[in-house]
Amino acid sequence: MFESLFSTLFATDPEPLDDGDARLALTALLVRIARSDHDYASVEINEIEQIVAARYHLSQAEATELRHAAEAFEAEAPDTVRFTRAIKDAVPYDQRLRVVESAWSVVLADGARADEENALMRLVANLLGIEDRDSNIARQKAARS
Repeated sequence: MFESLFSTLFATDPEPLDDGDARLALTALLVRIARSDHDYASVEINEIEQIVAARYHLSQAEATELRHAAEAFEAEAPDTVRFTRAIKDAVPYDQRLRVVESAWSVVLADGARADEENALMRLVANLLGIEDRDSNIARQKAARS
């Protein structure tokens, strides 16, 4: 089911992700961040579904289906470095910045910022090529939402 995306993630010179793989990868990244504190709360799940529904113009059922696929993919996905590299190569800076803002929304959804989530967000923003200042602004925007 995930063969093309896995082959992209493991390629030494990966091809850009197609739209379906990009959706799955971005959603799986949100799942990975939500799971990083070992408390995958329903409020985080709902936030992920709201984000992908709005971003990709999906119905609630389609957003839930994408989240389920992303959960399965994330459980099998390689390390975060490879994962984010594929996203970075496929997504322009301004859209990656929106990904970071969405990720902060997931982190903040349960009202607590665990150390594991903070550490993963620093790593993910860095690996996506997002400057610290821009990540901080994205976090502030997510907090106001």
